[in-house]
Amino acid sequence: MPVIEDIAAYADDLTAIRRDLHEHPELGFEEVRTSGIVAEKLKSWGIEVTTGIGKTGVVGVLKGSKPGKTIGLRADMDALPIQEETNLPWSSKTPGVMHACGHDGHTTMLLGAARYLSENPDFAGTAVFIFQPAEEGLGGARAMLADGLFDRFPCDEIYGMHNSTMDDPGVVRIKKGTAMAGSNFFDVRITGRGSHGAHPEGSRDPIIIATTLVQQIQSIVSRNLPPTKPAVVSVTKLHSGAAYNVIPNEAEFGGTIRFFDPEVGELISERIRTLCAGAAQGYEVDIDVDIRNVFDVLVNDDALAEAVLEAAGPVVGGDHTGLREELAMGSEDFADMLRVVPGAYCTVGHSGTIAPHNPGYVLDDAILPVGASIYVNLINARGAAA
Repeated sequence: MPVIEDIAAYADDLTAIRRDLHEHPELGFEEVRTSGIVAEKLKSWGIEVTTGIGKTGVVGVLKGSKPGKTIGLRADMDALPIQEETNLPWSSKTPGVMHACGHDGHTTMLLGAARYLSENPDFAGTAVFIFQPAEEGLGGARAMLADGLFDRFPCDEIYGMHNSTMDDPGVVRIKKGTAMAGSNFFDVRITGRGSHGAHPEGSRDPIIIATTLVQQIQSIVSRNLPPTKPAVVSVTKLHSGAAYNVIPNEAEFGGTIRFFDPEVGELISERIRTLCAGAAQGYEVDIDVDIRNVFDVLVNDDALAEAVLEAAGPVVGGDHTGLREELAMGSEDFADMLRVVPGAYCTVGHSGTIAPHNPGYVLDDAILPVGASIYVNLINARGAAA
């Protein structure tokens, strides 16, 4: 791929950074080593650095030699609680933690762009490099916003990207407008009455109640929403009991709600509460329900989505860029930043064959100079835009 020549020249350096981050993954809000490396690299390139934004977030600011807009570029830094099974030489050295979503690559791509721009500052405007913690459901974007991210570092536009194993290598795709689902997480705790397994008549069996509720919840979408309003409800965990002959006192289950209309998310949430309240009354037990919004719906600015494709074209070729028509049920907390500053979020395909969030996931390092080059093109084009 025709990446920027100077970036191609230090592609091996980027690979080394990425593999080091991969060997030492850190969970959300625990990215102490990662953020330290990011800050050290930025400072070594003469970039103004601020740390501790959103706990472990890092922001770098670099002014170009000409006046222009302030453009934000964002990368996420956190890993997932997954035991890696790739057996690669640079596999995670931290038991039970893995960069299984490619955030090590996202961080490295943005570092690559920062290095190039620091060595070639003849651009218009200001580049703001945002390294965000805790994207994986812990609210890292909201934590940075609560710490005054855009009050302290105002941006006219902001951009982000994610690696993709679903597209061919070097294919850059983006959807205009509503692109990715919002998400609520829910937890339900049932407190019944335990008994000996041989005498269930003396119990208020929380397992029976939990499994009944799980089945009822699965009908919420199909019986409360028209097919023109896509949504998903998935129960993803259920825990109860520890012995073969004991009916336990408690059962817990939880999961996720995905939606593209916040009113749909609220309707589903309210139906879960109502079903649980009915079960509590009918079975004479206590049921606590906790439902919280974790991700907003991600909405790309139409014009800035086109700007991303224009920036990617010289890097990957115009025939390797395109608009995505389908909605994505996955969620991304970059959506929170897009609610404050207009911008766009794209995907960049690579040669990996195993989808993210899998213990066998492998990121193709060839994507690193590609993403860095696209970011540089965005700064050069959008900083000077009218």
